[in-house]
Amino acid sequence: MSLFQIFIYLLAAVIAVPVAKRLGLGSVLGYIIAGVVIGPTVLGVVAAGEDVAHIAEFGVVMMLFLIGLELRPSLLWRLRVPILGLGGLQVAGVTVAVMGIALMLGIAGKPALAIGLILAMSSTAIVLQSLAERNQLKLTAGQSCFSVLLFQDIAVIPILAILPLLGSGGATASEHGIIAHLPPWQRTLATLGAVAALILAGRFLLRPILRYVAATRMREVFTELTLLLVIGVTLLMGAVGLSAALGAFVAGVMLADSEYRHQLEADIEPFKGLLLGLFFITVGAGIDFALIAARPGLIAALVAGLVAVKFLIHFPLARLFRLDLAQSTLFALALAQSGEFCFVLLAFAQGAGVLGADIVKPLTATVALSMALTPLLFTVNDRFLQRMFHPGAKPSEREADEIPAHENPVLLVGFGRFGHVVGRLLRANGIGCTVLENDPEQIEMLARFGLKAYYGDATRADLLHAAGAARAKLFICTLADEEKTLEIVRMVQREFPHLRILARAVSRQHAYELIRAGVDDVFRETLGSALDLGVTALRGLGMRGVQALRAARLFKELDEASVRDLATFKEDDQAYTHRVRQHINNLEAVLKRDTTHSAGDPDDAWNKPGSATSSETTEQTR
Repeated sequence: MSLFQIFIYLLAAVIAVPVAKRLGLGSVLGYIIAGVVIGPTVLGVVAAGEDVAHIAEFGVVMMLFLIGLELRPSLLWRLRVPILGLGGLQVAGVTVAVMGIALMLGIAGKPALAIGLILAMSSTAIVLQSLAERNQLKLTAGQSCFSVLLFQDIAVIPILAILPLLGSGGATASEHGIIAHLPPWQRTLATLGAVAALILAGRFLLRPILRYVAATRMREVFTELTLLLVIGVTLLMGAVGLSAALGAFVAGVMLADSEYRHQLEADIEPFKGLLLGLFFITVGAGIDFALIAARPGLIAALVAGLVAVKFLIHFPLARLFRLDLAQSTLFALALAQSGEFCFVLLAFAQGAGVLGADIVKPLTATVALSMALTPLLFTVNDRFLQRMFHPGAKPSEREADEIPAHENPVLLVGFGRFGHVVGRLLRANGIGCTVLENDPEQIEMLARFGLKAYYGDATRADLLHAAGAARAKLFICTLADEEKTLEIVRMVQREFPHLRILARAVSRQHAYELIRAGVDDVFRETLGSALDLGVTALRGLGMRGVQALRAARLFKELDEASVRDLATFKEDDQAYTHRVRQHINNLEAVLKRDTTHSAGDPDDAWNKPGSATSSETTEQTR
């Protein structure tokens, strides 16, 4: 690609995207429109050919690498039900429905199955970008979309392995791959073997390399290593006839469990938006309007039918998984298109002899148009459908607030049902506190009561600098989002090592993760109120107030000690279970002995010499 073409791509994006944002259409549609305008149909400044294909491939490659980085075991385990349940049912349901329609149209069984598997995919890039722009990614529907897209990304691997078995023995993704001459069943084994070999090699060889590079303490070397890894793996996958996109995805998975993952994400993040933007432009530029003009009725029917079929399958699935009407509608519309993987799979299927060019060409146009239609579906949902469920609701699109310079000793992230109690306590005691909140409606409500909070994303180091993190003494994180809390904590530890971190844990498992991350001050949100209720219950059953308070205090000391001990048992379920039973028995023994002791001494209120002190309770947990 020439320097002039790069200039045209960037110029088109700079002009089209702000206009689309101002019109409320979102940046994704702006990029697609820019691609249509500069493409061969309108201005013809860039041609739909190898250059466009290379840009699109590189955008997808880097996007899938970043998706692979998110596949941490803890995240997969937490989302196992929506990933396997909702994701599996979505792919199976759409595959069966589309296959059935293809059979009714006279297409043979194996090609019909291939079409169903391919069109079951949705656009990870467009959906996640659109949800993030609208602050909908953390909604129930947003998390469900993420789970389904994650399942689809993983499902591409077996689909790539299955497609050769459905074909007539043609070449696969690469005519020059070293396995192109093998029979279909051997290519399938080679595909699975290559993926497994890469994962194993990454697990046992990559960490020493990363450790060596980290010792240089040169940040740019990390970026160079990342690009080297992605390109090297994609070349290797291409050598065995697999797609570059699949190779990048596997490379990301190889790094997902690495202790250097967050640094790599931080280094690559600046490239993410640019690469995705270029990918969306190529989608617009690559739409075959000549084919659409030649067969408009067929293409329109295919696009409308695809969106309708997917919506009619997704909506009841969302209701089955207990999403309300508003969230089910958002989920069904968000995933109603086909995705970038379809281009790869369609080309792969044609090369493997599964589908002919007469089927692949109209399906490629259908996929591209369905992707281009997605931002409009989001806009319709925001402006009309969601207002039917939530009258007066407005989508939130807002830049981070400008934060004036100050010398507040505390930086508080999150001012919801947990954080506002902390913030008000600090304020009542005359302690200056800078509050960051990412919910505009919460900020507006606080302002009505005279409480000041600034809008912004606390995962951004530059925003924390502006908020005075370099001058503060305490950093308090009270967010309910477990993954985001861990991301922020690690970033603060890296960028502001002088800050003492106090973090809210929404569950015991979350507390384990924070402790493993090196946070000493972890506060489980339910512990205090649960103990208060327990004290009231004990008093209601006849126990003296002082004795009930003492029992609650001892319980808290023992339980906090057990959390720190159990945090060391990361993967050994049997040892963890045994240790939990030990802690339960120790706790009951200490409380029983202390209750018997304090019952004979009514004046022994809290820590009278000779009682079961903190040192004794700590000893009992060892």
